[in-house]
Amino acid sequence: MAHPAPLLVTKANGDRVPYDPARLRHSLERAGATPQMSAAIAEAILPGVEPGMTTRRLYRMAFQLLHRRSRRVAGRYRLKQGIFDLGPSGFPFEDFIARILGHEGYQVQLRAVVQGRCVSHEVDVIADRDLQRFLVECKYHNVPGRVCDVKIPLYIQARFTDVVERWAGEPGNSHRFQQGWLVTNTRFTSDAFQYGQCAGLRLVSWDQPEKGSLRERIDRSGLYPLTCLAALTRAEKQRLLGEGLVLVRDVLARPGALDQARVPAPRRARVLREAVDLCRD
Repeated sequence: MAHPAPLLVTKANGDRVPYDPARLRHSLERAGATPQMSAAIAEAILPGVEPGMTTRRLYRMAFQLLHRRSRRVAGRYRLKQGIFDLGPSGFPFEDFIARILGHEGYQVQLRAVVQGRCVSHEVDVIADRDLQRFLVECKYHNVPGRVCDVKIPLYIQARFTDVVERWAGEPGNSHRFQQGWLVTNTRFTSDAFQYGQCAGLRLVSWDQPEKGSLRERIDRSGLYPLTCLAALTRAEKQRLLGEGLVLVRDVLARPGALDQARVPAPRRARVLREAVDLCRD
């Protein structure tokens, strides 16, 4: 007996892959859903899955069902999309990375201009801790499916080398460990990641490396971007970002900013409840 053809769905990069309910359940449970909750959502979604449907649409269906059951889990499930929503410029993403590194104990400088041996460079984040100094470049994409190819780490490594060649001759730097970082909210190609490992450049993407990926650092720190809050509209999120808020906990620390962002009074309590739920960890 011939087996039925697998139901194919379309990923963000255009690839078509078989729909896998187990993968959906795993992503829900990773965000904190119970096995019973994830199984119920996967079962409820199945009748609506159509050939060629995008994984983005699948995600939206799952998010809507999840949000009815748990705002906290839904906010964590929305994390990846929340980072995409930090755009359109890359500045909020740089601010977000600086906050994570600051939480990890680094002294951070944002968008600092440093002199290299040949030319000056604007570095997104400089992170210092003990005898370590990291020059961090942030590559933000606001479109799912975009990746960083090998040209980007090649360029970043060249800039890092120019800066370090000048710093190496300055007093007090002979014993300091210095390294370039490249952080992206999407992924690296295999060539890009291989080059980074070979050149000594630390590459951090959404799910690479296995320990220390962007997703793992956010989960460990509990620092979620305010763009994870479903109770806010896109325009309201942009206004809050424009006021210098980046994290969900910033909204709790400055609830008056909701008024500046023109969030209607009846909805502010809902926003704050969702923020409390998401920060509860």
